[in-house]
Amino acid sequence: MHKIFPVLTAFLAACFCLAMANTALARSHDEITAAFNAGVAAYDAGDYPKAFKIWSDLQFEDIAAMRNVAMMLRKGQGVPKDPRKAEEIYQRAADAGLPTAQADLADMLLKGEAGPPNLVDALPLLQAAAAANHPIAQFELGEIYEVGAPPLVPQNLEVARQLYFAASGHGMQEAADRLRVVGMPQVQQQGIQAPATPPAAGAPPPAPVPARPAPAVPPVP
Repeated sequence: MHKIFPVLTAFLAACFCLAMANTALARSHDEITAAFNAGVAAYDAGDYPKAFKIWSDLQFEDIAAMRNVAMMLRKGQGVPKDPRKAEEIYQRAADAGLPTAQADLADMLLKGEAGPPNLVDALPLLQAAAAANHPIAQFELGEIYEVGAPPLVPQNLEVARQLYFAASGHGMQEAADRLRVVGMPQVQQQGIQAPATPPAAGAPPPAPVPARPAPAVPPVP
C-alpha cells in the first residue's frame, strides 16, 4: 500500500515538470508575430526551405502559418510537393475558420490535385470563404452558379452576378470581365458600381473599394 505513494509522487512531479516545460516553450503574441514575419521575409527572398521550416515550427501556434505550410506543400516550395499532405493541413486550418485555407482547399478539390475532382466537399468550403468576402472563392462559386452543376447546384445567373459583383469589388479583374458578359446583378449592393473597363496598362491601382456584404448564396441541397 505504501509503495503507491512514491510512484504517485514521481508521476505528479513528472506532470508538473512537463507543464512547466510547455509553459516555458509557449511564445507570446509578439514572438509569434515576429517569427511569422521572419517566414514572410524568407519566402519573399526566395529562401523557401527557411520559410517552410519557420512556418512548420509555428503551425500549431498560428493558423496563418499552418495555411502557409499547406500552400508550400501544395506548390512544392522548399519541400517536396505533397498535395495529399497539403489537403490535410489545409483542412485543419479550414476547420478552424480561416477563409484563405477554405478557399485554397476548395480550389484543390475542384481541380482534383490529390484525387478526383470533388465538388461535394468543395462547395461548403467555397460558400464559407465567399461569405467571408474571399474574392477567389466568390469568383469560383460564381462560375459554378453561372453554368450550374446539377443536381448539387442549380443554374442561377442572378446569384452568379452577385458573386462576380462582390469579387470585382475586391479588385478581381476576372470577375469584372465576367460581369461584362453576364450583366450586372439586378440589385447592386450598397449602390457600388462594378468597374466598367479594365485599367490601362501602367495605370496606378484603383482606390480601395468599400467592403460590401457577401451575397446570400442558396444552401447546397
